[in-house]
Amino acid sequence: MDNESRNILSSAECAALRGIAIMGIFLHNYCHWLPGMVQENEYQFFEHNVQWLDSVMSGGWNEQIPFHIISFFGHYGVPIFLFLSAYGLVQKYESNQSSPRPWSFVSYHWKKLFRMMIVGFVAFTMIDAITSGSHRYEVIDIVAQLGLLNNLLPRPDAIIWPGPYWFFGLMLQLYIIYRLLLFRRHWAWTVVLIIVCTAIQMTCNPEGEALNRWRYNFVGGILPFGAGLLYARHMKPVGRWFHLLVLAVSLVGIWFLGRSFHTWFIVPLLVCSAGISLVKLLSEPYHITILDKLNALFMRVAVWMGGISAALFVCHPITRKIFIGISKDGRLFVGIMLYIVTSLCLAWLFKELMKRIPSPKLK
Repeated sequence: MDNESRNILSSAECAALRGIAIMGIFLHNYCHWLPGMVQENEYQFFEHNVQWLDSVMSGGWNEQIPFHIISFFGHYGVPIFLFLSAYGLVQKYESNQSSPRPWSFVSYHWKKLFRMMIVGFVAFTMIDAITSGSHRYEVIDIVAQLGLLNNLLPRPDAIIWPGPYWFFGLMLQLYIIYRLLLFRRHWAWTVVLIIVCTAIQMTCNPEGEALNRWRYNFVGGILPFGAGLLYARHMKPVGRWFHLLVLAVSLVGIWFLGRSFHTWFIVPLLVCSAGISLVKLLSEPYHITILDKLNALFMRVAVWMGGISAALFVCHPITRKIFIGISKDGRLFVGIMLYIVTSLCLAWLFKELMKRIPSPKLK
């Protein structure tokens, strides 16, 4: 692997992608809890939700339209995180000759995930217990969350609380898959695994519980993760016009391919390609003063958001639980503005707190 292909995404571009992804996720996790908002097709495919979005979008502009759009599309920040995680693994572990032992590798990454998760989980459970609508935990739910294994339990969407924390179990599975099956393997291993996992999902009932459980686990996340591996290993630099074309095609594809069950599986890949092309286009100088300044401003904000993305991910369920009642009572923008401001401030505090937790060492 040469240096050029290894550095196809700069550190700033990766941070900006994380920033874009977390903005979608933490806004989605607020908006889709509001009454009357279009629901997403994340773990299952409901044709009714697509028709619901069409009905809303054809009804003319109103103040709820941004909430509907974020509710339906915001969860696609998750595939970007999966893509970047795989990209980072290649950069870190495949650019030298050392090969971490499988147990050491999995243990190290479990500790990293747990270190991130536990701060938010402890704070959330306390807030949840003293606010209305608190979750009824069972012993197995708590043990599975602490072990990052709760994705494996039946009805994961009913027992994982706070909901976004399913991501930690998914990442642990993908780390295991990477080290045991994909680490420094021929590209065909990744492609075959993607095809097999996609075929498994396509045989399921679009609205059934089987598909729901598959997509809570590595089977549902392997496409963007595998794409990140292949991109890091094989992608070569391309020009501005190529990225412009990819962005346009990807955005059109996200809208139209997400309308059918059998093409819906491809959408996460298009989200990743759209995100990459967007940050590439925004990173380039155009020698038009106002355009370059706007691009630079967006990139600075996105990079900053990327820097607090881990902390924001673990803390935003706390602020959502506190402020969402304001929006449910009809003051949509008041509630979400308080949610955004408080979440960003709390994420900064959580980031500082997590720095003081000892980091694991890879042995």
